[in-house]
Amino acid sequence: MAEQHNRFNDFMRGLTEASSQPVQPLPETVPFDKPAAQLGKELYFAPQLSANGTVSCATCHIIQQGGDDNRPVSIGIHGRKGELNAPTVLNSGFNLAQFWDGRAATLEEQALHPLVTPHEMGNQSVQVVADRLNADSKWRQKFIQTFGEPASPQAIAYAIAEYERTLITPGSRFDRYLLGDHDALTPQERRGWKLFQSYGCIGCHQGINLGGSMFQKAGIYHPLGVRESRWLGRYNVTHREEDRHVFKVPTLRNVAETAPYFHDGSVPTLEKAVTLMIEAQLGKQPRAQVVADITAFLKTLSAPPKDLLHGH
Repeated sequence: MAEQHNRFNDFMRGLTEASSQPVQPLPETVPFDKPAAQLGKELYFAPQLSANGTVSCATCHIIQQGGDDNRPVSIGIHGRKGELNAPTVLNSGFNLAQFWDGRAATLEEQALHPLVTPHEMGNQSVQVVADRLNADSKWRQKFIQTFGEPASPQAIAYAIAEYERTLITPGSRFDRYLLGDHDALTPQERRGWKLFQSYGCIGCHQGINLGGSMFQKAGIYHPLGVRESRWLGRYNVTHREEDRHVFKVPTLRNVAETAPYFHDGSVPTLEKAVTLMIEAQLGKQPRAQVVADITAFLKTLSAPPKDLLHGH
């Protein structure tokens, strides 16, 4: 399992080192362990992972709807509301860390957190989940066929993470533009891309995922409301004062499908999010046309997930 994780990291380094550009198109495929990913897909959609059999990973991360649930906060076991906006699962393998505060360094670590969070899947421990799966002869056999042994916390995390790594969305109109198809974008969308660069958005939203590669303070020039929030972001992980209200920069891939926006889901539209970002992060007052052009560009970042498990 560790060897496969290192192979993916080497693949990622190769992608970024091969380009001198601040933004790169998504790859058409990624290395992954197919048997493990196939089992991970079944686990991803399995409500048996939750304590009462009602919530799966797919409940809050709907693959065909942008990879999130389009709610300000998610609803978990017993109808309990979550605390933060669910990030998209799409292209999450390209992020430097997982969760808004980056408390999980890998997708494997991330996969285990919801299982034991009271308002998400509500289990007492991951071992309880493994025991529940092993008590079902069909699930037990699936793990034995895949890993040569029954379900374990490590195998559950690895399988789900391998499946999530396959959830990539190459082939957006913007990627086609980056690859040389000038006409893939309209004149307005090309203006938006130029403004995205000249205004400084690209300073944080860069790389393969147009985000997800760094942490940044929310509201550099003007408060966004988060300065008064009890959600302290990266500070919860590092306990360093300079990390108070610092969050992982979200990916902009498929951003038109992931409203509402920000860590608390407080911004309902993409236009409003763009306006607030330019004002609070860049210290500028954007004209309506600038917001419209950048928003038009952001909509070109959408593409459906590619089914790597079945080769298309």
